[in-house]
Amino acid sequence: MSEEATNGYPEGYKPRLRGHYEDNVVAGLKTKFKYGNPMQIPRLQKIVVNMGLGQAVANPKIVDAAVADLRLICGQQPTIRRARKSIAGFKLREGLAIGAKVTLRRNRMWEFADRLMSVALPRVRDFKGVSPKGFDGQGNFTMGIREQIIFPEIDYDKVDQIRGMNISFVTSAQTNEEGRELLTMLGMPFRGTTPSKGN
Repeated sequence: MSEEATNGYPEGYKPRLRGHYEDNVVAGLKTKFKYGNPMQIPRLQKIVVNMGLGQAVANPKIVDAAVADLRLICGQQPTIRRARKSIAGFKLREGLAIGAKVTLRRNRMWEFADRLMSVALPRVRDFKGVSPKGFDGQGNFTMGIREQIIFPEIDYDKVDQIRGMNISFVTSAQTNEEGRELLTMLGMPFRGTTPSKGN
């Protein structure tokens, strides 16, 4: 099997959350929504982590620090997002770095989702659950994180500044209800629900 297929993990390795999905979530979704075809059962396809860097217009070094943070958090080299056109009012020039993005698939996707829900989110100060308002109508969900320091990979003493990010869960679900149930069963702590992960 190629390294692309395994994301650098040993062949045959299965992340804990993927095992939970296959062993518990699939059956739970099939029972709730009464799918006739196994291919209808929603699955997580990819996770996109995006960090906007508006301040990089004045200080390009911010890009390097943000890329380093994302690399630590995601375990994968981010891609730089650049301005497509110049906007004088924002002192923005075409080609200027304005963000960094990581697209996670396969094992790295499962590992990141597990760490986010099990470790990082519970470290948010006064955490009361994730708002379920970020669904797009087609079962995909985007949430915002205000501080990268909730991830244990980040050394607080080495942080130059606090940065937020958006995290998008792209699923094969057809509706928001199906997408929310998938993420809830995986362990996403939506407000007003009790995560069912590990049950």
